[in-house]
Amino acid sequence: MSYPPPPAASLRSFLDAHFASPEDLASAPALAELLRRECVGLEASLRRFEAQLASASASWLARSTGARSSFRHIRSRGGGIEAEDDGEETLQGVGVELPALVQEIQRIDAIRHYAEAALQLEAFVGNLEDATFSIVRQASKLNLSPVFWPASNEMERKQEKLLQAVDAMRDIEQELLRISTNRPQWTNLIMAVDSRVDKTLAILRPKALTDYRALLASLGWPPSLSSPDAEKDKYSQIPNPLVLMNEANKEKYSQSFLALCALQHAQANREARQCRTTGATPTLSDSKYFDKTTRFDNGLWAIDELVQPIASRLEYHFAKWSEQPEFIFALVYKIARDFMGGVDDILQPLIDRARLVGLSAKESWVTGMVKMLLGYLERQIFPVLVTFYQATDDKLEVHSSWMHLNDLMIAFDKRMQLLADSGIQKIASISEGLSRSLSVFSIYSEHSDWLHMWAGVELNSAHHKLKSEMEDETNWSYSIKELGHQETTSNFLLSTREDYKAPPISEFVVKTASAMIERGQALPNRGLSIQYNKSSSVQFLNGFFLVLRERCEALQLTNTALEDDSLLKASFAINAARYCEYVLREWDDDIVFLEMGSHGKHDDEGQEQGHKHSAQHPCSFFADEITFLAKLGTNYLEQIMSSVLLEFEDLSWDYIQNIGLSNEQIHPIDEVLDEENLGVSPGFVASLEVLRDRTTKLMLHLNSKDFLDLWRSIAEGLDYFIYSSIRWAEITFSDQAVIQLRVDTRALLHIFRPFCLRPEAFFPFISDSLKLLTMRKTDAQYLLEVLKNAKENDSGLRQQGLRHVNASQATKILGSKRSGG
Repeated sequence: MSYPPPPAASLRSFLDAHFASPEDLASAPALAELLRRECVGLEASLRRFEAQLASASASWLARSTGARSSFRHIRSRGGGIEAEDDGEETLQGVGVELPALVQEIQRIDAIRHYAEAALQLEAFVGNLEDATFSIVRQASKLNLSPVFWPASNEMERKQEKLLQAVDAMRDIEQELLRISTNRPQWTNLIMAVDSRVDKTLAILRPKALTDYRALLASLGWPPSLSSPDAEKDKYSQIPNPLVLMNEANKEKYSQSFLALCALQHAQANREARQCRTTGATPTLSDSKYFDKTTRFDNGLWAIDELVQPIASRLEYHFAKWSEQPEFIFALVYKIARDFMGGVDDILQPLIDRARLVGLSAKESWVTGMVKMLLGYLERQIFPVLVTFYQATDDKLEVHSSWMHLNDLMIAFDKRMQLLADSGIQKIASISEGLSRSLSVFSIYSEHSDWLHMWAGVELNSAHHKLKSEMEDETNWSYSIKELGHQETTSNFLLSTREDYKAPPISEFVVKTASAMIERGQALPNRGLSIQYNKSSSVQFLNGFFLVLRERCEALQLTNTALEDDSLLKASFAINAARYCEYVLREWDDDIVFLEMGSHGKHDDEGQEQGHKHSAQHPCSFFADEITFLAKLGTNYLEQIMSSVLLEFEDLSWDYIQNIGLSNEQIHPIDEVLDEENLGVSPGFVASLEVLRDRTTKLMLHLNSKDFLDLWRSIAEGLDYFIYSSIRWAEITFSDQAVIQLRVDTRALLHIFRPFCLRPEAFFPFISDSLKLLTMRKTDAQYLLEVLKNAKENDSGLRQQGLRHVNASQATKILGSKRSGG
């Protein structure tokens, strides 16, 4: 008599687990029914796979048969080549069919690869679906009869199945990545697989999170937010259940934490692959999705689930402090700080075991707390503030509340960032900008209208302050100190308001705009910073620049007689414009504005104005403002120059018209004049005095760079005016007239001598004219002979040191000298 073989070890363990005592035999029918249903399900899956395999095999056999018949046809045609007389025609026929045959073989080979990839993916997706189905089925079994599945084994089975699902996801992603790289045209296959995986993950992730929450609840999480010593006014840290776990619970929690991290990591890899295959921008693909650390910018699921139950308890306290938001921020910071030690000690080793290199448990914990606060602000605080902003006519109160809230957010961000970075050594050159996802200002990312409201609040507040400052006229003037000659004229390295002699109002504008920009730096990304600055600080600066232009236009420098007050106001306005232009150029060189300028330039591509903007000012954020200020300063410097020249022309017109005529009436022709003791022509004195007064005041009140350009332009204008106004062809200069002209010119040059050592260099036409008028008679006759030869006239003038007048002008000047003088 033969006995059946003993049961396998796994079967014995199964029976021991479910029939530990005779009383367990009563549950045998229910267990048998569950096993029967499982067998039916497995048999159905097997039949489905067999049908799919048969269909794929039939398709492959049909293709193979067609290829085989094509080969036989070619072989039969090829065999008849030697027997037939018309061999050339046959060869041509074969040559025509061979490329088609190669294409057919390639098509069949592609179909074979497609079928193999589809079968492989079907197996992987099936493994994922089976693992997910097993997890869900275990939960249903537990709900039906907890007796059948002991709690000690149920968690282990779920974790095992979850890890199997993660392994299946990794296999799927590796295969899809290979296909998307080598066969990008198989988009339908990839889309079909992604669709099935999405449906499966929609079941798997909530179930995994539910199991994780159940484990946290069994461990006593969340703890009580009030410590036992609170009644005694001793506020100690809140006890952390994660630190108080025993070894068995710690092992259970570790396995659950690692499994959830593995699932999130697999999902992150999947999103990275989808982003790359859909043609994402290089910046997004390279820096975010292919950097393991930044894939978890939004936090770890496992740590977020630690925060979620705490949030429901904190919101009870938040509701009482809606009018005192500083208490809300303080409580969130306290909870984050009290649990920080336990989070770092328990969770950081688990993150390292999960091989999430570079990921910090502290940063993930802080991110979770900030996200919790962000959700409450988005639901409860900001909607009330926005409604109040839109409904009320009294904007001052809502402006104050909004700015107070933003100040609290900035301070909270800084404290939380220090908390996240505590104990972490970071390289200074790369630490700035890290953990940008921690910013509570990311609330403006989803609500651009709130961002514009905030920018409007900042702008209105700044305008209100500026209005009161502008009403004080002393803020538009600059107090001139007693400066030495060398200090006043030689300082061209301007960097401060004092260097530019700018009025205090300009420094107030710069500081106000700087404060607005600094508050905007809390925004989490470049696009938001650009929107905020263009709606706040840039508009504020443009408003002030328009006021500067209006003040200059009100002076009407070219339409009225030049007055000292108008001259000073114009000088101070120009100094303010130059100082603001300098500050904006300094800001433009900052890396933050260089990035924003580059970002804005790319956004404007395709527009004609954008191309012109980028060509003239590459990567400049304040390009338009700098251009406006530069043009403003230049225009009103030109107006000052024109006013000074027109005033000089009015006062000296009679003198200029009578140069060379009046001297004979005062001094006889044969009288020898003492040039050293000879006075300035009476008709020229008034114009020289006014010119000296204007240049002295401009030197004191205008910044040194603009004054340098201004006095040189005035000198060149005077030179051209005096030279072109002398009637060279109509008058004849005697020796006395030449001496008087030289004395008057020396007096004119003396006005500009404090500004340079050789002012005559800026009066080239007058200087050349005096050289020609004072030439000896023989030299003048020789030069006239030389000028008649057109080929040598330029060289002849250069030999005499004359580089500005041409041959025709030199001839006229020489012809104006009395020959017998």
